[in-house]
Amino acid sequence: MTTDDDSVPAAATPTVGEAVVDRMLDHGIDTVFGIPGKQTLPMNRALADRPSARFVVARHETAVSHQAWGYAETREPGTMAATVVIPGPGDMNAMNGLKNALNDTTPLLHVAVETEHEVRGGDGIHETPPDTYDNVVKENILVENAEGAAAAIDAAIRTAREQPQGPVRVGIPKDFLASRVEQAEVAPVDPRTQQRPGEDAVREAAEVLAGANEPVIVAGGGVRRAGASDELVAFAERLDAPVVTTYKGKGTIPEDHPLSAGVLCGASSTELRDLLARSDAALAVGSDLDAVATGHWSVDLPDDLVHVTLGADDIGEGYEPAVGLVADARLTLDALRESISENPSAASGSERAGSVRAADRARIDRLLDSREGDEPLTSPGTLRRVRDAVPEEAIVTADAGGFRLWTLVTFAAFGPQSYVNPGSWATMGTGVPSAIGAKLANPDQDVVALAGDGGLMMCIHELHTLAAEDVDVTVVALNNDDYAIISEEADRTYGFDPGTYGWADTALDLVAIAEGMDVDAERVTDGDAVGPAVERAMAVDGPALVEVITDPQEPQASEWMTREL
Repeated sequence: MTTDDDSVPAAATPTVGEAVVDRMLDHGIDTVFGIPGKQTLPMNRALADRPSARFVVARHETAVSHQAWGYAETREPGTMAATVVIPGPGDMNAMNGLKNALNDTTPLLHVAVETEHEVRGGDGIHETPPDTYDNVVKENILVENAEGAAAAIDAAIRTAREQPQGPVRVGIPKDFLASRVEQAEVAPVDPRTQQRPGEDAVREAAEVLAGANEPVIVAGGGVRRAGASDELVAFAERLDAPVVTTYKGKGTIPEDHPLSAGVLCGASSTELRDLLARSDAALAVGSDLDAVATGHWSVDLPDDLVHVTLGADDIGEGYEPAVGLVADARLTLDALRESISENPSAASGSERAGSVRAADRARIDRLLDSREGDEPLTSPGTLRRVRDAVPEEAIVTADAGGFRLWTLVTFAAFGPQSYVNPGSWATMGTGVPSAIGAKLANPDQDVVALAGDGGLMMCIHELHTLAAEDVDVTVVALNNDDYAIISEEADRTYGFDPGTYGWADTALDLVAIAEGMDVDAERVTDGDAVGPAVERAMAVDGPALVEVITDPQEPQASEWMTREL
């Protein structure tokens, strides 16, 4: 079509689906996870037509939000991926991963293609009330007019990246996507403005910490999210204080650093808890000190507590701080370091941290030394061998479940983006999906997924995604044919028979399942064979799985690391 004889043909107005995809690409979001449906096809067409975009087809919507979560967890702060799902069942399946990302303050864009606009509220096919999703995302944005779809994407990405970060859902009626209407423009806004600490609060916090003889630092996931690992290490060295991380803070200080003292979790040793209790001042930075990490606030922390977090409502929840700062972790750590001189009178932080590490290792050695040669492998023994076989620079994702507690205390992490596991949501079935996201975000790095058989079976379909999308991930599956952490509690507390929630009579063959999905696989039953098997799997050009048979009757980490020896 032309406007007059001298004009060139006018370009067709993009469809809403095209405009949404282009706006995502403008913001650096080029990887989208999802399962296509008839409702999403206008967006799928737009993604397929753009060479810089990649659409990854999962086998279940539960996985797509975990994949986007793993993508963001292993890249620099603010980098994110998107998910696209159909209405109702697809959207609700993805809720699990959205809540996980919300709890972990992980940014992602969740595009939910909804029932037609005129049908919204009329119980159309797959329809759920949009407010169903309000409590699993940072913000739930509903597109009411087709002209505002791209602007809604702008707002969602800005909100997702604003601190504290998190997932944002955008609900777009399916009938909008194929329509051609001009999109509203939005003035650019930088969403990454960092919240600076007040000078008076920094001065007061510095006085508290500098006056301590045995200070300690508790570092949470907010340190990772702020890109503040270097600042954390620098401040810890200036203060000469041991660093204890939370679930989500694991790796924010390399765990071979002399000041690294371990992870505050359900498997924290008596010695680590004693370190915290004996300290005379503590800095908790980038953590909300939630009930999961602190055992319902049963962990003793010093009265002289400086608490730095972006959540104002988290200050005073469980612990009453001497100084509370609602501020960015990186800026606060920098300001504190500049305000504190080295304190030669303080007790050696390296010696205090080293004492905990040595005690933890002795506990695990005692467990391994107590095993007879023909007994099944244990999780901690297996994880030690896997750690030796996997390069330090590799990215490792860990599923939830009983074995994860052993992973937290035995599998060292060496960088803030090198280790991924769910935080307080603790949902199972994340290990393989998050590894898919991590590999697509970091194609030049080795990626290893750690999973128990329970967690793997909750995302077993994603082995096929690994093969179909040719994603080069190594999966190490510890298989004890049991929900062992549940069976142990059922036996110890409620008088059930040992292994009540196991499958001893219907053993699971993960090698057969993996090979049936075109994934290279190998089974290991001997400890000395674990490392070589993992190395062979990592050398495979494509996805591979190593199944390690472990003992369902092994002690649980939470019990072993706190028992009197």
